[in-house]
Amino acid sequence: MSERIAVVGIGATQFRTITPDVSYKELMFDAAVRAYDNAGIDPRRDVDTFVTCAEDYIEGTSIFDEYVPDQLGAALKQVHTITGDGLHGVAAAVMQLRTGRFSLAVVEAHSKASNILTPDGVAACAQDPVYVRPLCLNSHFIAGLEMNRFCAESGVTPGQCAQVAVKNRGNALSNPIAGQAAKLTLEDFRHARPVALPLTELDVAQSVDGAVVVVLATESRARELRTKPVWLTGAGWCNGSPNLETRDWASPKYVTTAAAMAYKQAGITDPRHYFDFAEVDDTYTYKELQHLVALGLANACDVGRDVELGKTATKGKRPVNVSGGALGMGHMYECIGLARLYCAVQQLRGEAGMQQLDKARTAVVQAWRGVPTASAAVLTLAT
Repeated sequence: MSERIAVVGIGATQFRTITPDVSYKELMFDAAVRAYDNAGIDPRRDVDTFVTCAEDYIEGTSIFDEYVPDQLGAALKQVHTITGDGLHGVAAAVMQLRTGRFSLAVVEAHSKASNILTPDGVAACAQDPVYVRPLCLNSHFIAGLEMNRFCAESGVTPGQCAQVAVKNRGNALSNPIAGQAAKLTLEDFRHARPVALPLTELDVAQSVDGAVVVVLATESRARELRTKPVWLTGAGWCNGSPNLETRDWASPKYVTTAAAMAYKQAGITDPRHYFDFAEVDDTYTYKELQHLVALGLANACDVGRDVELGKTATKGKRPVNVSGGALGMGHMYECIGLARLYCAVQQLRGEAGMQQLDKARTAVVQAWRGVPTASAAVLTLAT
């Protein structure tokens, strides 16, 4: 069996709605400097391979990885791009490290969403060009339809989904890098602008700019560094049906499959009682609940009630998105998963400040690429 893999360094910028004072390269550089300092390494001397997670359509630049090496300290070194979420990038780096040819890897993801003039138009490019795109519908309609189906089959109510936003955006108030923190009430949802009913604008994570860099190492290399390692015990990923007419609208099977892959690697047979906390995708409020069920952390018939009763709150039985999630920290395109991982590692190290949990030894982190995809990744972590 190959060596265990650990997270040995993390770095992130402040997440902000607009960043007219810096370029995407400067955001990446800021996060990278913090991560390298955290790990106690020199990228030019120590790092063997670099992974960046970016989509050319979102970046507005073809072959985007050409513009990555300088600000990461990766000039004339191995760099490649994953056109997927940051957790997909972590999985790719883990596989490289397990070959035995590399001992230290860096994964980067970022968002410069404020530069995108027509985000809805970019999202539409991912729709089926024959059957869906000609309808000229905002991609949020897919989430609205899915929320309807999920609520109908699980018994979850829109009010219970709203509780997710109240919880997560409230959690973000104590997260110093969060960009969408707010004190909400259920009354706010009664006056919220509809997006794709039953979705309202408060059910949707709003975009921010920012960057996250993570440093990974093999066990032997991690033991040489100064930081406390957080072990990646399992990694899984899955792409479901890209077609709206052939997917399961009530349950994200792709998340279940990705989780099963990660759990098998980690030897986890009872996820509901194994993990101390979870950081999961909450691009839409209902998605947090749907993903908890798919990860095996809750029953569909109980998950809405669990939120109402505070079981997923910071002081609850099963804390979920203590960081604030995407709803509270902000939507960051390919960086959403790395933001979840960043906050999970802080918890497991005991470095989460005001958000620190009393018990944080094991965690599950999950990412979803957003509509209209059926693409997910799952990591399991332990101290």
